[in-house]
Amino acid sequence: MYVLGVWDGHDAGAALIDGDKIVYAANEERFTRRKLEMKFPFNSIMGALAYANIKPTDIEHVAFSTTELTKTTERVFPYMREYYYLFRRRKIPQPRFENFRHNLKYTLTPIGILPLCNTISASYIARNLRHMGFRNFKLHRVEHHVAHAATAAFTAPFRKGLIITLDGLGDGLSGSISVLENGELDRRLKIKAKDSLGIFFEQVTNIVGMRELEDEGKVMAMADYSYPFDYESNKFKDFFRVEGTVLRAIHSPVKQFAMLRRAAWQMPREQFAYMAQQVLENTMVKLISNATDRYSIGDVAFAGGIFANVKANMRVRRLETVKHWYVFPHMGDGGIAMGAALWAAHELTGSSSFQFDAYLGHDYSEDETESIVKADRQFTSAREDRSEQAKHAAELINEGNYVLWFQGRMEYGPRALGNRSILAPSSSEAVKDKLNMYVKKREWFQPFAPSLLESDAGVLLEYDDKGADRYMTMTYIVRPGMYDVTRSVVNVDHSARPQMVEGENKLYMELLKSVKRHTGHGIVLNTSFNLHGYPIVMNPADALKVMKETGTKHMFINGITVTNRKGI
Repeated sequence: MYVLGVWDGHDAGAALIDGDKIVYAANEERFTRRKLEMKFPFNSIMGALAYANIKPTDIEHVAFSTTELTKTTERVFPYMREYYYLFRRRKIPQPRFENFRHNLKYTLTPIGILPLCNTISASYIARNLRHMGFRNFKLHRVEHHVAHAATAAFTAPFRKGLIITLDGLGDGLSGSISVLENGELDRRLKIKAKDSLGIFFEQVTNIVGMRELEDEGKVMAMADYSYPFDYESNKFKDFFRVEGTVLRAIHSPVKQFAMLRRAAWQMPREQFAYMAQQVLENTMVKLISNATDRYSIGDVAFAGGIFANVKANMRVRRLETVKHWYVFPHMGDGGIAMGAALWAAHELTGSSSFQFDAYLGHDYSEDETESIVKADRQFTSAREDRSEQAKHAAELINEGNYVLWFQGRMEYGPRALGNRSILAPSSSEAVKDKLNMYVKKREWFQPFAPSLLESDAGVLLEYDDKGADRYMTMTYIVRPGMYDVTRSVVNVDHSARPQMVEGENKLYMELLKSVKRHTGHGIVLNTSFNLHGYPIVMNPADALKVMKETGTKHMFINGITVTNRKGI
C-alpha cells in the first residue's frame, strides 16, 4: 500500500511510503532550481512515482497538511503565494507600505483554521492530483504540528519518548508536546501561534536585513561575534514567560516587531543577534527542562524549524534530564510532506516505526552520468572504481585541494551528507577562505561544518553518549588540543556542527578512513554542493554547471572522475 505525502507551502515537496518503508522523498526546489520553492510539487510527485516505477493510479492514499486561513487563501489565489516568495527572497524592489504588509501578515497568520478552509484546501489538492492522472484516491488531512511530530516520533531511534515541536506557526499553533508510547502518539499540550518563538526569531532576521524563513542560521552565526553579557541585562528577556510547560509571549507579534525595531536602531546588529539568540536558547532550555521533568521521560525527539538552530540544540542536549535526543533532519516545513505521509500510514496500518535514512532522492547510473559529462568538451573524464575514487579524493584533499563529490542517491533535507558535497581539508584556513570567496560566496562569519568518523568524535569533540549526530543537527565544542585539526570547520566559539559517519554511507566512510590514514584523523570540511542562493545540485547536469561556474578542477561523480580543463 502506497501513501503519498504532499506539501505545497514553504519548501514544497513530496514523500512516498510503502508499508513501513520510506521509498522516496525530495523537495521541489531541487527540480525548479528556486531555493525553498513554494509551488505545488508536481515535479517531486512525478519524481517519486518514477523512482518507484509506478503510475498515479497506483496511489490509493494521499496525505496533505496545513489548512489555516492564510494557506487556504494562497491556494485559491496562487499569485499571492508567488508574490510573497519573490518578496521574501528579495527578488523584487522593496514594495511600498512594507510595514503595513508586515503587520497584516502577522495579524492574519495566527488565525488558524476557519469554516470551509478544510474543504477548500482539499478541493485544491485533489484537483491538482487529478490533473496529474491520479484517480480513486483517498485524501488524508494532517494538522501541521501533527505532521512535524510524526517525523520525529516515527523515525526516532527509541520507541518511547517525549516529542516536542516548535516552529513559526501552522494551523494556529507554534508548537506541541506529545508522548510516544506503545506505538501511539498522544498530544499533551499545544502552544498557540501568538506565543511563537519562531515568529520572534523570524522578525529578528528581517530586522537585521536578512531573508526571513531562510537566513535565521546566519543570525545564529552572527551572534557569536558580539561581546557576551549577562542574561539579566538582555532587553528582550521578558518577551516570553515559561510557567511549567506553558509558553507565553508577553506581546503580540505586531507589537513585538515594533519593539525589536526600536531596540535594533540603537545597537550593533551582532549584539542584537546575540540578545535574540540568548532569549531563544534560555526559553527553549526552560521549556524542555520542565517538560522532561513533568513527564519523567528523558528520551526526547524534536521537529519544527526552531530545531534548525544548532546552538540552541546544544544547550538542550546538555540538560541532565535529557538522556537521549534526536532531531529529525528535515526539521522545518520542508519535512511536512514526509510527516503527513507518516501520520496517514500510521493511521492506516498502525505502524509507528519506519525505516529511515537521509538518502532518499534520485540517483544516476554510471552510463547516464558518463554520457552527460562527455557531451561537454570542457571536461575530461575516466571511469574509476568507486572505492578507488574514495582513495583518490582523499589524496587530493590531503594535498590541500577541495573536490566535488557526487555519489548515489540525493540527500533529503537541507544538509549535504556525503552524496552531494564539496569536500576540503578540515585543517586549512586557506582552502576555507577560497571556498568562501570564490565558490560558495557566503558571509565571512558563517562557519563550515565537518564530516567525521563516529569513532573519532570523542577524540575531536566534547562528545557524550546521548546519541550520535548523523545529520548535522547539533553543535559540539572542539577539544582544546584539536584546534589545528579543525581550523576550517570550527566557529569562533570553538564549536562545530558535525556529521558523524558510520555504516549508513559506506563509500563516504571509506573516504574518511583514507583521510585518516594520511592525517591521523578521519575528518573533512563538508559543505553543500551548490552555488550561493541556489539549492543543492540534484543531477549530473547541475553538478557540471557548478563545476564550470566555480572553476573547480576535480569532481568525483558516480564512478566517473572528471577534470575541468579550465579549472584552477
